[in-house]
Amino acid sequence: MSLSTPVGDGERGTELGEMLGGEDAEFAHAELRVALGPALTTLDEREQKILTLRFYGYKTQSEIADQIGVSQMHVSRLLARALVKLRAHLADVAY
Repeated sequence: MSLSTPVGDGERGTELGEMLGGEDAEFAHAELRVALGPALTTLDEREQKILTLRFYGYKTQSEIADQIGVSQMHVSRLLARALVKLRAHLADVAY
């Protein structure tokens, strides 16, 4: 069947080709979400715990610091370092 084939009632002039979807812009994000699991395993146990508490437990840096027994500033540094590692790992996957 041709992509130029009229569809519908014919009054609007819509062709079959106009009804096909385009490239999904979220596809790359889906691949990164799938890659996140293995990327998390590249972090040490403490980094994984901090990321889990921050982004899944919705804890503040101060709450995390109290829970793991370090200063809030140290949590900030550990969090930043873990995110750099994840970004580097995911950048390798994305390209």
